[in-house]
Amino acid sequence: MHLAHAWVLLDAGTGGKLLDLPTLAQQLENGIALGAVYALIALGYTMVYGIIELINFAHGDVFMWGSFAAFALVGILRIPDHVYGIGLVGTVALLLVVCMVISALLNVTVERLAYRPLQNAPRLALLISAIGASFILEDAAKLWRGPSPLRFPAIFPDTSIQLGPVTIPTLDIFMVVLSVILMVGLDRFIKLTRVGRAMRATAQDREAASLMGVNIGNTIFITFVIGGALAGAAGLIYSMKVQQVWYFTGFEVGLKAFTAAVLGGIGDIQGAVYGGFLIGIVEAFASQFFGIEWVDATVFAILVLVLVLRPSGLVGVASADKA
Repeated sequence: MHLAHAWVLLDAGTGGKLLDLPTLAQQLENGIALGAVYALIALGYTMVYGIIELINFAHGDVFMWGSFAAFALVGILRIPDHVYGIGLVGTVALLLVVCMVISALLNVTVERLAYRPLQNAPRLALLISAIGASFILEDAAKLWRGPSPLRFPAIFPDTSIQLGPVTIPTLDIFMVVLSVILMVGLDRFIKLTRVGRAMRATAQDREAASLMGVNIGNTIFITFVIGGALAGAAGLIYSMKVQQVWYFTGFEVGLKAFTAAVLGGIGDIQGAVYGGFLIGIVEAFASQFFGIEWVDATVFAILVLVLVLRPSGLVGVASADKA
């Protein structure tokens, strides 16, 4: 994932100082900001798996299309670099709403066209359909905007807060705060609303939930809407951070987010959040200690180790009771 790797290396200014505590603290900050993106995307993976036991391999590309939606709107509105004051608030709010809506609609469309017709088919057919949907979304983006990365405007002012030896960009603060708000909102929605209870019941026992009057179709629909919206939000903040959009970003970042979901315990909401932040921090420190070429190997080696020692993930449970 060259964009994210450049992010954690560039911001920290590592210079190979493995025991430089200020540098390590800076990498921790980078990892937390990157982990916020992974956590938002991982929530979509884990929610869909919890409801219909499907690995939605097109989810990373829904995230990518969220970034492309932001890129298109920025071009239409001719938004410049470094917007300030009320203009910044309005711009980011508009981009956020548009990205979340478009990604939610796209995710629902994928569910209706690629998954729902195969709901009674063997799991292998669903898996192949998910992979096919992923390729379609990637190729559509490549045909639309070309195969090369495109520059995304540096909308946020280049300002930061100095906390001891750590420089915290205001954009990183916004990314983490927005991600936490969305995660807490999702948690409250699932735990306190009727729809949330239906989602938990469906995740625990789909047939029993149906017998108790839960509309399984609507529950699946809402799950894909929420997962897509979170992916759209992640697409926006990630694009603002790396200042690029690329058709292949969905595969690269999505694979890390899927790893985060598995690491935390696939199907477990809190596990996806923990896994996302952990993967981001591990990636930041791996780039510091081992270099950019070993980041992916380090991340997946830790994943393999966790799955060998605890197959249900860090906070997941072995049974179906994961909500």
